[in-house]
Amino acid sequence: EGKGQIWLSDLSCKGTEGSLTQCQARPWGDNICNHVEDASVECSEVPEPGPIRLVGGPNRCAGRVEVLHEEQWGSVCHDEWDLSDAQVVCKQLGCGDAVLAPIAAKFGRGLDTIWLDDVNCTGEEAALSECSARPWGDHNCYHGEDASAICSGNPSPPP
Repeated sequence: EGKGQIWLSDLSCKGTEGSLTQCQARPWGDNICNHVEDASVECSEVPEPGPIRLVGGPNRCAGRVEVLHEEQWGSVCHDEWDLSDAQVVCKQLGCGDAVLAPIAAKFGRGLDTIWLDDVNCTGEEAALSECSARPWGDHNCYHGEDASAICSGNPSPPP
């Protein structure tokens, strides 16, 4: 239980607001609550960005996009794939900016699982795992639709 003033009551949020002050509620400080009714929240752990690599290209900053999930490397389907998605891959790999987002298995077809489909990044995400997509392994693709990225950055390994 908290102590002191109860500032918010009858809070109704949609989930798209930037802060609690943007949610519908009674006027600030207007409530008929007791501290036994104090609300709390438990956040899920933010997942670490999963390992990612570019393969089949001339260097580590150009190639077919592959992600590691459940200890297995797999490709990404090119449905919805564009420069914003490639930008996140390039940034995550420390390879500068995306120059191209080739589709149709430009750097060869993957051999294993297709892990991601309908990837839709804004380009601001820190990792591909933060972008919206179908659930892992849920796709309507074949390896001739594997997505790729070509980045502007230094192909030598990061320090």
